[in-house]
Amino acid sequence: EDSNLQLELSAFRAKWMSELQPSSGGKKSVPKTADLKRRQEIAKEEKARELFLKAVEEEQNGAVYEAIKYYKSAMQLVPDIEFKINYSRSPDPDRGGSYENDRKIDDLLTYFQQQLTLCDGTMKLCEPESDTTQLHISALPFEVLMYIFRWVVSCDLDLRALEQLSLVCRGFYICARDPEIWRSACLRVWGRSCTKMLPFSSWREMFLERPRVRFDGVYISKTSYIRQGEESLDGFYRAWHQVEYYRYLRFFPDGQVMMLTTPEDPLVTVPRLRSKNSRVDSIMFGHYRLSQDTDNQTKVYVVVSKRKEEVGLPVQYLHIMML
Repeated sequence: EDSNLQLELSAFRAKWMSELQPSSGGKKSVPKTADLKRRQEIAKEEKARELFLKAVEEEQNGAVYEAIKYYKSAMQLVPDIEFKINYSRSPDPDRGGSYENDRKIDDLLTYFQQQLTLCDGTMKLCEPESDTTQLHISALPFEVLMYIFRWVVSCDLDLRALEQLSLVCRGFYICARDPEIWRSACLRVWGRSCTKMLPFSSWREMFLERPRVRFDGVYISKTSYIRQGEESLDGFYRAWHQVEYYRYLRFFPDGQVMMLTTPEDPLVTVPRLRSKNSRVDSIMFGHYRLSQDTDNQTKVYVVVSKRKEEVGLPVQYLHIMML
């Protein structure tokens, strides 16, 4: 507020001096008056620009109330100051920020690899944040780290845990994008039908984009229908019943599947299907197979039956369509 007051006072003095100039200088003072007015406008615009950029900085820091005051002061000086600012300024050396991250990075993996090799020409995946007497994970060889990452994925193909591990640092991001890990996952899901990576650009893209079954949850199908009930004793009316039930399917990476048909709510049923060792008697076990026909539509064929101890029960076939 004090700086704005000083600016208004300087503008008033400049205007007052410009009014006095014509009486003493005559026609020769007209160019000086125009030059003074131009310098006055430049100074006002520069002050408005400074206030506006200060408002932008406060807004980025979360101080919205302070930002509004700076915005208001800047627009009072120059109403269209927003359209006169060139935002491509050099970074403030005191802040130590890099404007490289503001641009769009097409290949984040390549960018991280370049950043990690800038120091001494050799890529070091990570460094300890603070001094410690214990052995840091960065001291392990790259091969051992990759073995740990494969262990995180495990036989359950927990690629979600791998993605969460990649958020730790840039080095872990690079390890989590190792093509061999994603190639092994694709072979586990599709078998010999995915020997070639085309038309995808990477094995990871194939795993994410190609239709497949998921192993980190339960597929739920809700079915409802209306059934005619028994006629009343006097024959006056006949009841109609609305029947609702759920069918649950839980897939596993080794080709096994569990199916359960029950009217119970998913909040009660889903926790019982977390592992293959469920003790629910009505669960049916079997195996599934992925198939891609000539119309490029992926289908899942499921064969389930009761437990092996229960002999004589029929086998149920289930055909699932996946787009």
